[in-house]
Amino acid sequence: MTKKIAHIALFAIAIVALYFISEKCFFRIDLTSEKRYSISDNTKRMLKGIEDPLSVKIYLDGDLNPGFLRLKRATKEMLDEFSVYCNSDVDYEFINPSGAASNAEREKNYAELEKRGMRGTLVHDRDNEGKSIQKVIYPWAEISYAGKSLPVCLLKNVAGNSGEENLNISIENLEFGLTDVIRMLTCREVQKIAFIEGHNEFPEPFVYDASQALSHYYQVDRGVITNDVGILDGYKAIIIAGAEKKFSEQEKYVIDQYVMNGGKVLWLLDGSRISLDSLSTSSQTIGIANEINLEDQLFTYGVRINPVLVQNVQCALIPVNMAREGDQPKFEPTSWYYSPLLMTSPEHPATRNLTPIKSEFTSSIDFVGSDTTLKRDVLLATSPGSHIQNVPSIVNMEVINVERNAQYFNISNRVFIGVAEEGVFHSVFRNRLIPEGIKTTEKTRTESKPTKMIFVADADIIRNDVQGSGENMNILPLGFDRYMNQQFGNKDFILNAVNYLTDDDGWMALRNREIKLRLLHKPAVIGLRTFWQTINMVLPLLLLGLFGLGFFFIRRRKYTK
Repeated sequence: MTKKIAHIALFAIAIVALYFISEKCFFRIDLTSEKRYSISDNTKRMLKGIEDPLSVKIYLDGDLNPGFLRLKRATKEMLDEFSVYCNSDVDYEFINPSGAASNAEREKNYAELEKRGMRGTLVHDRDNEGKSIQKVIYPWAEISYAGKSLPVCLLKNVAGNSGEENLNISIENLEFGLTDVIRMLTCREVQKIAFIEGHNEFPEPFVYDASQALSHYYQVDRGVITNDVGILDGYKAIIIAGAEKKFSEQEKYVIDQYVMNGGKVLWLLDGSRISLDSLSTSSQTIGIANEINLEDQLFTYGVRINPVLVQNVQCALIPVNMAREGDQPKFEPTSWYYSPLLMTSPEHPATRNLTPIKSEFTSSIDFVGSDTTLKRDVLLATSPGSHIQNVPSIVNMEVINVERNAQYFNISNRVFIGVAEEGVFHSVFRNRLIPEGIKTTEKTRTESKPTKMIFVADADIIRNDVQGSGENMNILPLGFDRYMNQQFGNKDFILNAVNYLTDDDGWMALRNREIKLRLLHKPAVIGLRTFWQTINMVLPLLLLGLFGLGFFFIRRRKYTK
């Protein structure tokens, strides 16, 4: 009896000791191959620094199909993981916007969500009787912190992917999407970026949508470069978009020394210049080289923007009047080869899982030099089937009549349009005198600190359309094609590009997270449906019968003896 009591006491002591050890030594083990239930160290550090409670409303509830149920479950698991490491409370609730007592109340719920920037997604589904039905789903979450709220879209819809693939991409991006909004809400120090002016760059209305999107992360300024070398020192990154006038040597020196001191630059430059006004009035114009005195500087940094125009078979559509002169106008959508739809790199965090990017009168870009210290990545490229038009040359509407044949679209390889470089750059002024008029007391820095730059051979990627003027001005969303009624990935690309350039902590690496999609082989499932149904019904009964027979004979043999 005494020994038994001692064993019980030791067991109780072991349980208590294990409890205190688990309190002090917290750990979690994720046994999945892609670590789908783990969050990054950056996320853990950020959550531990949160002082006030986080409140999350997820508008993904109700009658959902299996795919959206999987997204809902993954969101819950991610928030549960956040609550484990968060220094404060993480309160979340799932809300069904369609769960209203009347149609009027339901429409009111929808309108309220749309007003706050959360757009519904139309989903085609089937009811219990197999009839095709349509549902409105709101795959959004709204995160609130310290009196501020921001929405985050949980569904990533990449054109060309199946529903299962897009839902899998959405689950891959959950941690990045949620932490991105949390970082915006909890950020105390706002970094600054700037659009460079003074060379006929795009005016503010034509980059308004990109500026507004960037303003959620940064203080966005605009200004000209002076002769003061330190004028750009306070900016995390600068954007040069659509320059058409030549840069002076003094301005080039200021930008160069900014890069040498670790500054980041998003270059959005056209290799050729087109007069769109002439094209709209006379159906033809002239394409000429866009000479802005940056060729030597870009060459030193390892790239060359070619003075050409790229046409591609995968392109946007424009409405063209096909009626004869004097007849009633009849507009039909026609391929506009001067507006290639650019493919994005699936390996780079700035472009992974983005829809195609719409371009307009784009040029090509090449890597030059053999600097092995630079990490080089292609971000944007055309699909196979391109034609290169050298300038100066005539650009007219007759290109819409060109047949899609290999004789004209004779470039089977991809044409590079956007690239990224990372590493140590050399100064274009390393063997030159400091330009006259520069205000500096420092020597020319000839080798940069480790930094990053992105080069895009089409400035129109950041340009949004503008209708009207003055008080009647209407800014259209960046990347929205009103003729095709389609939203392209231009705004997401600009956001990702700037965030990649300014990311010193590795947050953008979360966009490269990959979760393997393990789907059943549909033809095999359909073809062997009866077989597997039979197996699932008969096999358990067969195993149960064999167990019963075995048990019967064992007992009979045992008790017969």
